[in-house]
Amino acid sequence: MTQIANAPAIILVAPQMGENIGAAARVMANFGLFDLRLVAPRDGWPNPAAETMSAGAFEAGVAVRVFETVETAIADCGLVLATTARSRGMEKPVVDMAGARARILATPGRAAILFGGERAGLPNEAVTLADAILSYPVHTGFASLNLAQAVAVAAHGWAEGRSLPPAFDAPVDEPATREDLLGMMEHFEAELDRAGFFLPEVKRGVMVQNLRNAFTRAGWTAQEVRTFRGAIKALAVGRGKARVARD
Repeated sequence: MTQIANAPAIILVAPQMGENIGAAARVMANFGLFDLRLVAPRDGWPNPAAETMSAGAFEAGVAVRVFETVETAIADCGLVLATTARSRGMEKPVVDMAGARARILATPGRAAILFGGERAGLPNEAVTLADAILSYPVHTGFASLNLAQAVAVAAHGWAEGRSLPPAFDAPVDEPATREDLLGMMEHFEAELDRAGFFLPEVKRGVMVQNLRNAFTRAGWTAQEVRTFRGAIKALAVGRGKARVARD
């Protein structure tokens, strides 16, 4: 897969569980992030549990590098953001994901986002090395996120402003013409007439208007119109058979 320009590196500091590493890699690939760096992973690297949880993200292009320290992991970065939900008593700017994205895009070189391990999050020493703190709008009474979930929020926030192509480039069928739609509505109304739906007659105009407004809002495709007209016909035939059976 192609690395999106300016895409930040994701750095996991002292991650414990291989499952979280793999899940983080998976969501990174989902949103076009492929530079994953691990600082002193507890269980070393490679990790079979991470491979299983990645769902093929490593084969899809997520590249993993392992470092002994945060300093070496961020050595090539011009901007470093630290994710934390706790006040650290440090004089650092605090940005949300939109602000983080703006700063990343304005950085000529590589940017990185730091995430702490499962047990205690980022140590103060790592936060000290960051240019700013990235904060999520979590509920103050329950602010702790799973490591992979925290990466997922950042990955989605990064992609949200990057104008990625939609998953589906075109509708599956052409839109219904007004002629087709009108024919369907008249067909439906004719069967409703036969069933005695438009009673009392004085309300007929409003009832037809309500039905047509609902049909027009639906944005029908040509195939949907054909299917619905087939359904109307089947109901009409079935009603006729029931009438013959009663007679």
